[in-house]
Amino acid sequence: MKYAVLVAAALVAALVIVWATRAPEPVAKTDSDAVGFQSVTAIVAISLPNTLSENATLGKTLFDQKCAACHGANAVGQLEVAPPLVHLIYEPSHHGDEAFQRAVANGVRGHHWPFGDMPPIEGLTRADVAMITAYIRELQQYNGIN
Repeated sequence: MKYAVLVAAALVAALVIVWATRAPEPVAKTDSDAVGFQSVTAIVAISLPNTLSENATLGKTLFDQKCAACHGANAVGQLEVAPPLVHLIYEPSHHGDEAFQRAVANGVRGHHWPFGDMPPIEGLTRADVAMITAYIRELQQYNGIN
Protein backbone atom coordinates (compact mmCIF):
# COMPACT_ATOMS: atom_id res chain seq x y z
CA MET A 1 0.00 0.00 0.00
CA LYS A 2 2.81 2.41 0.91
CA TYR A 3 4.51 1.67 -2.41
CA ALA A 4 1.33 2.42 -4.37
CA VAL A 5 0.87 5.72 -2.53
CA LEU A 6 4.49 6.72 -3.22
CA VAL A 7 4.15 5.84 -6.91
CA ALA A 8 0.89 7.79 -7.16
CA ALA A 9 2.44 10.80 -5.39
CA ALA A 10 5.45 10.71 -7.71
CA LEU A 11 3.17 10.54 -10.75
CA VAL A 12 1.10 13.49 -9.55
CA ALA A 13 4.26 15.49 -8.79
CA ALA A 14 5.65 14.74 -12.26
CA LEU A 15 2.39 15.82 -13.91
CA VAL A 16 2.34 19.07 -11.92
CA ILE A 17 5.94 19.81 -12.92
CA VAL A 18 5.22 19.10 -16.59
CA TRP A 19 2.08 21.26 -16.52
CA ALA A 20 3.76 24.15 -14.68
CA THR A 21 6.84 24.22 -16.90
CA ARG A 22 5.14 23.79 -20.25
CA ALA A 23 5.61 26.73 -22.56
CA PRO A 24 2.37 28.63 -23.14
CA GLU A 25 1.26 29.19 -26.69
CA PRO A 26 2.79 32.44 -27.97
CA VAL A 27 0.34 35.17 -28.90
CA ALA A 28 0.94 36.88 -32.21
CA LYS A 29 -1.78 39.50 -32.03
CA THR A 30 -4.10 41.21 -29.63
CA ASP A 31 -7.02 39.21 -28.24
CA SER A 32 -10.15 40.61 -29.85
CA ASP A 33 -11.76 41.10 -26.42
CA ALA A 34 -8.76 42.93 -24.97
CA VAL A 35 -8.64 46.65 -24.56
CA GLY A 36 -5.32 48.31 -25.32
CA PHE A 37 -2.10 47.23 -26.95
CA GLN A 38 -0.44 43.87 -26.49
CA SER A 39 2.97 43.22 -28.02
CA VAL A 40 3.61 40.58 -30.66
CA THR A 41 6.10 39.12 -28.16
CA ALA A 42 3.37 38.64 -25.53
CA ILE A 43 3.15 35.14 -24.09
CA VAL A 44 -0.55 35.29 -23.19
CA ALA A 45 -3.51 37.31 -24.41
CA ILE A 46 -5.68 38.86 -21.73
CA SER A 47 -8.78 40.96 -21.45
CA LEU A 48 -8.48 44.25 -19.60
CA PRO A 49 -11.08 45.58 -17.17
CA ASN A 50 -12.77 48.86 -18.06
CA THR A 51 -11.80 50.33 -14.69
CA LEU A 52 -9.31 49.63 -11.94
CA SER A 53 -9.45 50.39 -8.24
CA GLU A 54 -7.45 53.39 -7.03
CA ASN A 55 -4.69 51.14 -5.67
CA ALA A 56 -4.51 49.14 -8.89
CA THR A 57 -4.38 52.34 -10.94
CA LEU A 58 -1.37 53.47 -8.92
CA GLY A 59 0.07 50.00 -9.27
CA LYS A 60 -0.31 50.09 -13.05
CA THR A 61 1.71 53.31 -13.20
CA LEU A 62 4.47 51.71 -11.09
CA PHE A 63 4.29 48.47 -13.06
CA ASP A 64 4.67 50.39 -16.33
CA GLN A 65 7.74 52.18 -14.92
CA LYS A 66 9.51 49.26 -13.20
CA CYS A 67 8.13 45.94 -14.47
CA ALA A 68 6.75 46.22 -18.00
CA ALA A 69 10.18 46.34 -19.64
CA CYS A 70 10.56 42.66 -18.74
CA HIS A 71 7.06 41.36 -17.92
CA GLY A 72 5.42 43.19 -20.83
CA ALA A 73 2.59 45.68 -21.00
CA ASN A 74 -0.30 44.54 -18.80
CA ALA A 75 1.85 41.71 -17.35
CA VAL A 76 1.42 39.44 -20.41
CA GLY A 77 5.09 38.41 -20.39
CA GLN A 78 7.55 38.62 -23.25
CA LEU A 79 8.95 35.76 -25.28
CA GLU A 80 12.55 35.03 -24.29
CA VAL A 81 12.49 37.79 -21.63
CA ALA A 82 10.14 37.22 -18.67
CA PRO A 83 6.96 35.33 -17.80
CA PRO A 84 3.40 36.61 -17.76
CA LEU A 85 2.09 37.45 -14.31
CA VAL A 86 -1.50 37.03 -15.47
CA HIS A 87 -1.13 33.26 -15.39
CA LEU A 88 -2.33 30.40 -13.20
CA ILE A 89 1.18 29.94 -11.82
CA TYR A 90 0.87 33.31 -10.08
CA GLU A 91 -2.62 32.80 -8.67
CA PRO A 92 -2.91 33.93 -5.04
CA SER A 93 -3.07 30.40 -3.64
CA HIS A 94 0.24 29.49 -5.28
CA HIS A 95 2.15 32.79 -5.16
CA GLY A 96 0.72 34.93 -2.39
CA ASP A 97 1.24 38.68 -2.23
CA GLU A 98 4.34 38.23 -0.08
CA ALA A 99 5.96 36.27 -2.93
CA PHE A 100 5.83 39.43 -5.04
CA GLN A 101 7.32 41.45 -2.16
CA ARG A 102 10.20 39.00 -1.79
CA ALA A 103 10.83 38.73 -5.52
CA VAL A 104 11.18 42.51 -5.82
CA ALA A 105 13.30 42.88 -2.68
CA ASN A 106 15.55 39.83 -3.08
CA GLY A 107 15.18 38.65 -6.64
CA VAL A 108 14.09 35.09 -7.29
CA ARG A 109 15.70 32.01 -8.77
CA GLY A 110 14.00 30.87 -11.95
CA HIS A 111 11.96 27.79 -11.15
CA HIS A 112 8.73 27.80 -13.18
CA TRP A 113 9.92 29.22 -16.48
CA PRO A 114 13.04 29.01 -18.68
CA PHE A 115 13.88 32.72 -18.37
CA GLY A 116 16.55 32.48 -15.70
CA ASP A 117 16.72 34.37 -12.43
CA MET A 118 14.96 37.64 -11.69
CA PRO A 119 17.23 40.25 -10.08
CA PRO A 120 16.06 42.44 -7.18
CA ILE A 121 14.34 45.61 -8.35
CA GLU A 122 15.72 48.85 -6.96
CA GLY A 123 13.62 51.84 -6.01
CA LEU A 124 10.36 50.17 -4.95
CA THR A 125 9.01 50.26 -1.41
CA ARG A 126 6.79 47.58 0.13
CA ALA A 127 3.86 49.98 -0.39
CA ASP A 128 4.79 50.33 -4.07
CA VAL A 129 4.90 46.56 -4.49
CA ALA A 130 1.53 46.25 -2.74
CA MET A 131 0.04 48.62 -5.34
CA ILE A 132 1.67 46.68 -8.19
CA THR A 133 0.33 43.47 -6.71
CA ALA A 134 -3.16 45.00 -6.51
CA TYR A 135 -2.91 45.77 -10.24
CA ILE A 136 -1.76 42.25 -11.09
CA ARG A 137 -4.46 40.68 -8.90
CA GLU A 138 -7.20 42.74 -10.59
CA LEU A 139 -5.92 41.69 -14.03
CA GLN A 140 -5.80 38.08 -12.86
CA GLN A 141 -9.30 38.19 -11.41
CA TYR A 142 -10.75 39.79 -14.52
CA ASN A 143 -9.19 36.94 -16.51
CA GLY A 144 -10.59 34.21 -14.28
CA ILE A 145 -7.51 33.65 -12.12
CA ASN A 146 -8.59 33.74 -8.50
